[in-house]
Amino acid sequence: MEKYQIDQFVEKTKQQDKGQGLFELETERILEINLEQQIWAKMGTMVSYRGHIKFEREGILEHGLGKLFKKALTGEGASLMKATGSGKLYIADQGKKISILQLNGESICVNGNDLLAFEPGIQWDIKMMRRVAGLLAGGLFNVRLEGRGMVAFTSHYEPLTLMVEPGNPVYTDPNATVAWSGELQPEFVTDVSLKSFFGRGSGESVQMKFEGKGFVVVQPFEEVYFGNKESWNKQPESETQVVFHDIRK
Repeated sequence: MEKYQIDQFVEKTKQQDKGQGLFELETERILEINLEQQIWAKMGTMVSYRGHIKFEREGILEHGLGKLFKKALTGEGASLMKATGSGKLYIADQGKKISILQLNGESICVNGNDLLAFEPGIQWDIKMMRRVAGLLAGGLFNVRLEGRGMVAFTSHYEPLTLMVEPGNPVYTDPNATVAWSGELQPEFVTDVSLKSFFGRGSGESVQMKFEGKGFVVVQPFEEVYFGNKESWNKQPESETQVVFHDIRK
């Protein structure tokens, strides 16, 4: 048979039911949600669907006044949409690789821009880093998720998970930090001597320091944003200026 026939292409790329449950990786970069009731997903990530599904933007008071205040204060950029009904929903985010986690009472913190979807039974809250004011990339504000259910997040290329052990802290570039276990409480530290080697998002080296026991997920890519809490627009690194204010007691 000749190469590049239409039926060959269709057979190679067509959707397949893999029986993986609610969340199913149709490809590494497209998430299939076998929707039966409701799901929360990042706004603007729907690429296709079939069935009877209704989409609604996250309401102003959908999650209470507390979260509304935090979203206004932090400029948390990833607005949510609620998909309700039954059918197959396909979502993706700028071609980023998708990872799925099943939480069984555990907790995880995810960079606000990297959170893709989660089950409605998951409890979540926006967290702000201690002793930090201003904005450095997307890493200062994250979403803590806990409970029982599935969570999907994204990364540029293959993620790497680093184990954090007591007495052996892990330092990461905030622009490359995707997620970490909920028991860890990272702090931001600076080291001017490393500014030429560690991170390119600011004039000095700003690092996230993870101490204790747990894990942190990083990506081989620096996701740099303008220091604008309203727009969260991506810009090339060479054009990005970030302002960091270190407030210490």
